[in-house]
Amino acid sequence: MPSSVVAAIRYDTNTATLRVIYVSGSVYDYKNVPEKVYKEMKEAFSKGEFLNKQIKPNYKFEKIK
Repeated sequence: MPSSVVAAIRYDTNTATLRVIYVSGSVYDYKNVPEKVYKEMKEAFSKGEFLNKQIKPNYKFEKIK
């Protein structure tokens, strides 16, 4: 389902970094995210809800853009 918040997600297996590209154009990298969590987010019905409940409270992030 298209998200009203998340435009795209990418995952770097070498660094365990989840990149979230927001509809607004902002880009954030979430650090040390297990690949399993990335796959769960990919399959989640609501990417925004998953992000707010599972990613933001549990992983450090860096704003890229």
